Amino acid sequence: MDRLSNTVRPYAWGSTTAIPELLGIAPTGEPQAEMWMGAHPGAPSRLTRITGTGEAGTEQPLTEVIAADPERELGRATVEKFGPRLPFLLKLLAAGAPLSLQVHPDLAQAKRGYEDEERRSVPIDAPHRTYKDANHKPELICALTPFAGLCGFRRPTEAAEAMAALGVDSLKPYVDLLGAHPEEAALREVLTAILGADPAEMAETVNLAAAASERLGGAHAPYARIAHHFPGDPGVIAAMLLNYVELQPGEALFLGAGVPHAYLDGLGVEIMANSDNVLRCGLTPKHIDVPELLRIVRFEATEPGVLRPEASPSGEELYETPVDEFRLSRFDLPPGAAPVDLTRDTPQILLCTGGAPKAGGLDLAPGASVFVPSGEKTEVSGTGTLFRATVVA
Repeated sequence: MDRLSNTVRPYAWGSTTAIPELLGIAPTGEPQAEMWMGAHPGAPSRLTRITGTGEAGTEQPLTEVIAADPERELGRATVEKFGPRLPFLLKLLAAGAPLSLQVHPDLAQAKRGYEDEERRSVPIDAPHRTYKDANHKPELICALTPFAGLCGFRRPTEAAEAMAALGVDSLKPYVDLLGAHPEEAALREVLTAILGADPAEMAETVNLAAAASERLGGAHAPYARIAHHFPGDPGVIAAMLLNYVELQPGEALFLGAGVPHAYLDGLGVEIMANSDNVLRCGLTPKHIDVPELLRIVRFEATEPGVLRPEASPSGEELYETPVDEFRLSRFDLPPGAAPVDLTRDTPQILLCTGGAPKAGGLDLAPGASVFVPSGEKTEVSGTGTLFRATVVA
């Protein structure tokens, strides 16, 4: 196995302290939003593999290591199912402010959208480009600290009650729409109206709604906090259509295609299919492709579905999801426990989030991670918490 060196992305919404505290290093004062572990071309992990003579080789990106011998690194079954690349991306995610309100396409939608923009010669780095690749982006977030987010539409009647309680006259048309239509039509019409509203009028509505949310507190307090970061943004009103969720450490959320969501605050382990496709609904200065967004969003009320891991006799605690590109589980290794064999015929990344466990001959500290090629003998021991990322192949 190989110890990984990983890139921390300094997105503006990132916490300045959460990742440094986990790593046991001093904060820089700058946002540190995501630490990427994997082989995404935007920021691949790097490793220095020990040669057959026992000497350290040259540091290489994991993308190049896999490209040199995909079957050896990923296993034949993984390559046959997903192609010659690592199918998942693992992250530490530290939100100090809300992320953009967003949805992800399913696989067929992503392929069509990517092919369309390629055919129209839209530059891959253009600000108005929607599809960066032809893959879908299901994802799972597991809380390491108390973690707040928005996930899926709540029932229109609940959203209407929340808006009505604010006493803002310009919200009344949305309240009326939410109560006068079947569920899907109500959610579609209101989100369409919010995103299509006159910017100046919407900014005034958001400011009034934020002030009322501040006064009311309680269940309305999150919207005041969101508006503090994004004053005048229509995403503040769109957020009232969604379920507000607070995860406790160890709990998780799965986000499938078409489900609107936003992370608001907290530190977590995130895993996703290896994709960059995001369609934004608000809480962002970036491009919002409203027609494409409305085509992708699933306008149905859902329960957030908080996941808690299922324990096995080996001590592995698995977060069940309906996708094959990733499989996330956790090991809490108590003092004196026997070593655990993690050998699999699929690629793995192991991430330490607490304690001082050992993976093979490598000592791990919080924030440390290793890449384990397919079929390599892998044993973990010691005391601490490890997350295991792999695939279903």
